[in-house]
Amino acid sequence: QVQLVESGGGLVQPGGSLRLSCEISGVIFSIDDMGWYRQTPGKERDLVASITPAGRTNYADSVKGRFTISRDNAKKTAYLQMNNLKPEDTAVYFCTSNINTGSGRYTSYWGQGTQVTVSS
Repeated sequence: QVQLVESGGGLVQPGGSLRLSCEISGVIFSIDDMGWYRQTPGKERDLVASITPAGRTNYADSVKGRFTISRDNAKKTAYLQMNNLKPEDTAVYFCTSNINTGSGRYTSYWGQGTQVTVSS
């Protein structure tokens, strides 16, 4: 059974930094894109950043220049380095990935989410 486990969330002051991690475990044949989404109460889950297996990245305009997504394919882990955090970055952050467990098809999996709160 595939699991995505996020860690690294917490409370930080405006201007501070956090690093989120997402580790994939289970029986896995291959991993395609990995990404981070965030969600606040009553709103839809929005893309923050994504990264392809080759390392090509995509960011939401609101985080460009402040957040950096990366991945370690050997460790099956994705990271989100968040700098210069703002109160509007407060949300639950979810990790997601398209994973092939051996059937030849890629299926989207999600983590349980980690809370990031930016407040003084």
